[in-house]
Amino acid sequence: MNSVTTMSLAASEDIVRMRAAVRQAAVAQGLSLIDQTKIVTAASELARNALDYGGGGAVAIEPVINGAKHGLRLTFSDEGPGIADIEQALKDGFTTGGGLGLGLGGAKRLSNEFSIQSAPGTGTRIVITRWRA
Repeated sequence: MNSVTTMSLAASEDIVRMRAAVRQAAVAQGLSLIDQTKIVTAASELARNALDYGGGGAVAIEPVINGAKHGLRLTFSDEGPGIADIEQALKDGFTTGGGLGLGLGGAKRLSNEFSIQSAPGTGTRIVITRWRA
């Protein structure tokens, strides 16, 4: 049975704890070091966005099995202002803050599966999955 771990993202220290929990879950699912690094990096970007732009939020860390495939699914959610133009937000270089604008697009490239739901005033929900190669 898969167990889901939910963690609050309210401060920078929470991102450090979340990174460790994601890496531990990725190891438990048998992900390679490269795949571990990719999902931890994507998770860091999305957690930072939830904190900086969403006013904090939560992440659910869930081992997933689909037939012979094993992986890790992360669901990030916040109740922030939402994203008005998701397509624009996924473009490299687009930022509403002071960053490089690589967070969302980079997280998408680092994931095998990526989905985002957001609209102004509704917050944001992003689900990423990394499968064991």
